[in-house]
Amino acid sequence: MNEGPSIPVLVLSGFLGAGKSTLLNELLTAPEAERTALVINEFGEVPIDHDLVSIGRSEASGQKGRVVTTSGCICCSYGSDIRSSLHELLDVENRMNGARLARVVVETTGLVDLAPVVNQLIPGGAPAFGLRDHVVARRFHMAGCICVVDVTSVESTLDEHFECAKQIAFADVLVLTKGDLFAGDISHVTGQLRAINPVATIVDRHGRGFDVANVFEPRIYAPSNLSGDVDDWLALERVLAEEGRVPAGNDAPRHGRIRSFSLIRNSSVTYAQLSLFLELLKNAAGTRLMRLKGIVSVEGETETPLVVHAVQHNMHPLLRLDAWPSADRRTRLVLIGHDIDPNAVEKLFDALSGEGKSPPSGKTLALAVAVAVLFLGIGALLCLVLPRLLSHAA
Repeated sequence: MNEGPSIPVLVLSGFLGAGKSTLLNELLTAPEAERTALVINEFGEVPIDHDLVSIGRSEASGQKGRVVTTSGCICCSYGSDIRSSLHELLDVENRMNGARLARVVVETTGLVDLAPVVNQLIPGGAPAFGLRDHVVARRFHMAGCICVVDVTSVESTLDEHFECAKQIAFADVLVLTKGDLFAGDISHVTGQLRAINPVATIVDRHGRGFDVANVFEPRIYAPSNLSGDVDDWLALERVLAEEGRVPAGNDAPRHGRIRSFSLIRNSSVTYAQLSLFLELLKNAAGTRLMRLKGIVSVEGETETPLVVHAVQHNMHPLLRLDAWPSADRRTRLVLIGHDIDPNAVEKLFDALSGEGKSPPSGKTLALAVAVAVLFLGIGALLCLVLPRLLSHAA
């Protein structure tokens, strides 16, 4: 059987909330995205990103069948998770009536350490674990690494999360986002990026002449052309893998106290209940709530769900969809946080939702406040939200 030419793989990274899915949706509306397949990695067990990226695809494009979603973090799984996903796409290509995939885009989780990911895609990287890995090595090659950079928060993110610096260092293209919301000096930001990665191409998503198809155009990707740190990180990762010291299927060792957890409910909530939950969570958790995203079923409008999206203390306006992006019509929220108790968040949500009571009773609101204060221990929470809660209870 003629295997055809090697399929280019482009890796899309960027810290939590930088705008990876938005950029990917923009690509998928371009004519150049035809025959593009996706591997979407999520730091959690519920594939929210799969549905959110689906919003940017049309059924007519046939793109829906060319998506593989992986849960957990691909940089933390010992073995060949990304190779497994690519091998699955070969079956997809075999059903394309003779057509060939033009490219594969791997969207990583925002917490990814790119060293183990890149090692699975380049010659001489991670060792093969079986015939499947050898097939993937023949049929796929790495053809670019794009890092999305939120200019409004990159400085603080670099201070707090080393993963962000590594994502920037591995990239051959850096895409600046949220420049329309940034009041600072862009040249200062680009100077910081150049100090980490002096050779990457830097483009502004809001700049004149921005071409998303060009960003995802396959090209030669050579880690040796990047900073010396990149080669060192790749070599270290290979040594750790050979010694069996890479954590097996467990995110905790690589990401410390950062964890992902999901909240899934079959019942709908009212708009008021959802708004109160988001306000309490935002004010109580603050920057410890690194990322929140999800799809929510709202009473009275169950055919048109709401998309929830927050990055730290920045809560984006709720977005109403025209329809559910998949057959799954449950309320699904995925939270990524630092030292946040998942059980307490669930209790807070359940206390406010009150099994569909609308509006929440004064007793329910008092319980919600108590839960929020107990699980975070922040007395200032009362000063922030108590006046509004009392007005609802009145």
